Amino acid sequence: MGTPGGAPSPPSPPSPLSLLLALALLCPGGSAGGSCPAHCICASNLLSCSQANLSLVPSPLPRFASVLDLSHNNVSRLRGDWSPARLPHLHTLLLSHNGLAFVSTEAFAAVPRLRHLDLSNNRLRALDENLFSDLGELEVLLLYNNEISSVDRTAFENLGRLRKLYLGRNRIARFPLELLREGSRLPRLALLDLSANRLRAVPAGELQALPAWLRDRLYLHDNPLGCDCALFQLLARGRRRRLSAVLDFQEELTCHLPGSPHASVAILELAGRQPLNCSEAREAVLEAHLGDSVTLGCDSRWQDGSRHWVTPAGDRVMPGDGGGNGTAALLANGSLELRALRAEDAGTYACWVAGPLLNETLYVELLVHNFTLHGPHDTLNTAYTTLVGCILSVVLVLIYLYLTPCRCCCCRAAEKAPAPRDDSINSSVLSTTPNHDGGHGEPRGPKGQRKVSDPDSVSSVFSDTPIVV
Repeated sequence: MGTPGGAPSPPSPPSPLSLLLALALLCPGGSAGGSCPAHCICASNLLSCSQANLSLVPSPLPRFASVLDLSHNNVSRLRGDWSPARLPHLHTLLLSHNGLAFVSTEAFAAVPRLRHLDLSNNRLRALDENLFSDLGELEVLLLYNNEISSVDRTAFENLGRLRKLYLGRNRIARFPLELLREGSRLPRLALLDLSANRLRAVPAGELQALPAWLRDRLYLHDNPLGCDCALFQLLARGRRRRLSAVLDFQEELTCHLPGSPHASVAILELAGRQPLNCSEAREAVLEAHLGDSVTLGCDSRWQDGSRHWVTPAGDRVMPGDGGGNGTAALLANGSLELRALRAEDAGTYACWVAGPLLNETLYVELLVHNFTLHGPHDTLNTAYTTLVGCILSVVLVLIYLYLTPCRCCCCRAAEKAPAPRDDSINSSVLSTTPNHDGGHGEPRGPKGQRKVSDPDSVSSVFSDTPIVV
């Protein structure tokens, strides 16, 4: 169109979208792996089909794709044949904001190399059996803000590399925490978000037995939890360690007192509050070696309270009980005796004491060292080496004193005339002189002390927080 005066309009500058499309047409990977689908933008190996009002996944998709963004569309069902051909390079798939209500158990067979899967902000209601079993390399799974109320025990089968699992803002009343305790199904899981669900109780003892890297990155806020002292002590311990999962959500970490199902109180304010009378737990650290026998003290202020221990594996040791493997026993004074320590005996032990006025919990962190690297065994080896070195030095001194040429006065008469001056060099070679090999003959100092491994540090593992929409 022209201007009101009849002059032609100046050409409008090209939009960023057209420039990106032109770049896609020039992309050398497009011709080799397939053309860019309609309504999508392709740049190198990135495909963006976001906000394209799609009800089906475009087909065919180029095989060179490594990132596929299908967010903000209307793809309500993800069938097993959504991608007829395998996408061997795809490592990121974004399907959030689609109204997705159904995902086939075969939906991910074509994308076995996925590492990041975003299914958040949809309408999923259940995680069915073996739903993600084809994703053996998956590291991050986002499922927050759905309608999930059921989680099958085998839904996360074969996810050996999963590190972060976001399940916040769903309708989960029970999550199979036994998957975490066993440690075989999700061995690398380091973050679990269960916030804003419908959890009414969590097994604090089992949570305490979880590995430190997961126990300290477990988000439980905004759940209708029932108040109990075990839950209070679990969170109070996180507050002392300044864990962000506790410090950042103190106001949202609430519970319901017995007899008051509609009134919520802050979990961290239960100390000394009726009717529970909870108290914060105390902690200690004890070091031992393989094969040793140790006694873990339960130094509670209540002498007459009933006591039991919980091992790092989650087993309870009661009075008269020999423990899960027969190596742990509760003594009459409430202490826990451990015999013939093994490497798997290391971890956090909890002594639960029910007193007349307050309930108390004491934690003991047990570190089990290898006897070849630490402790009295290493001291014995060093002393033995020193003794052998001293004896060897004495033998060398005696050899030097009694087996060298005789220089006494009685032998002077038999001495020959001094050697010519030209032979002085040869005599100097046989004389006792300092070693001139650059210091290699000097006695070396003691070996550097071996480094003792520190207990698990949890102050830096809370760098990631759940994604908030």
